[in-house]
Amino acid sequence: MRRLAGVGVIVTRPLAQSAGLCSLIEAHGATAFALPAITIDALEPPAGLARRIAAGDAFDLVVFTSANAVRHGAGLLGSRRDLEIAAIGPATRRVLDLAGYRVAITPRGGFDTEHLLAEPAFADLGGRRVLLVKGVGGRDLLARELEARGARVVPVDVYRRAPAAPDSARLRELEAQLDGGALQVVTATSVEIATALLAISTPTLRAALDRLHWLVPAGRVADALASLGIAGPRIEARSPEDPALVEALSRWALGRSGGYSNEST
Repeated sequence: MRRLAGVGVIVTRPLAQSAGLCSLIEAHGATAFALPAITIDALEPPAGLARRIAAGDAFDLVVFTSANAVRHGAGLLGSRRDLEIAAIGPATRRVLDLAGYRVAITPRGGFDTEHLLAEPAFADLGGRRVLLVKGVGGRDLLARELEARGARVVPVDVYRRAPAAPDSARLRELEAQLDGGALQVVTATSVEIATALLAISTPTLRAALDRLHWLVPAGRVADALASLGIAGPRIEARSPEDPALVEALSRWALGRSGGYSNEST
């Protein structure tokens, strides 16, 4: 059933991670326009860390803060399958599962730091040594709170986000589609993506971003749009996973035709 016929969506995830969402959007009849707002650059972990882990370096818990942290940092664990592993959300857990690692802790009902910290396993970390696998920058809440709860945190940055640099021809093509009304929705599955999209926008695109509907995960990302100066209405999904995003998009499209809508302003 092509529920999204006539809908055009700008997909802003990094290029390597946008294909699945674009395909799912198009399978439901919409048009997907890929415009990566950020790039993900791998970083070399500290020298010898993987070797120390392989030799039995005693981490009581390994926390992966994103799917990208798994893609660029799971190799640190090598063949170790005895470590307790926590994933910040279902997408991160799925990538770990595919890599052959058993995840012991995933937050229930959420996909962010606050939900992970609410898990009973994180209530008292006194004396536990925690390897925190993450990207450069972002929030420091998780590391601070782990330490406040008694953990000895060893953070390791395995990737860096950077604003993308779309070529001028791609931007002209986007502007033409916006002028023609072919695109009505823009995605932003993280605050970093929304911020980077504003940074790379031409004046024409920036003006359009206040008219387009923003398809975002409910919670922190949705709440951040106003602070970024974005006036466009929101379509809130229950999570940043592809099926949840398309589900929310479908409900919005149904609302346009007179059915139920979960759109917020």
